[in-house]
Amino acid sequence: QVQLVESGGGLVQPGGSLRLSCAASGNIFIIYVSGWYRQAPGKQRELVAGITNGGEINYADSVKGRFTISRDNVKNTVYLQMNSLKPEDTAVYYCNAEVITVDHVRVSSWGQGTQVTVSS
Repeated sequence: QVQLVESGGGLVQPGGSLRLSCAASGNIFIIYVSGWYRQAPGKQRELVAGITNGGEINYADSVKGRFTISRDNVKNTVYLQMNSLKPEDTAVYYCNAEVITVDHVRVSSWGQGTQVTVSS
């Protein structure tokens, strides 16, 4: 069993910053890849940023230069630093992890979601 717990969402003015965190726990051997997704009302869930255990990173075009994904492999925690936030960044943000368990089974786990609202 693998669980992801998110934190760090909130209300911020345009141009402000937030830092999201996602802590994984459970029967984890290694987290192969982690990602942040978001879903705005009436819109499809989209990948915001992803990072592999080898440090490979990719971003959605809409957040390049503003968001930074990072991870702490010791703590099994992934972060999303969001700067220069825009109203269109408003969404529920979800973290996802592709995990290899100690039983060598690959599983996918999702966080509960955290609301990010950018408004003046």
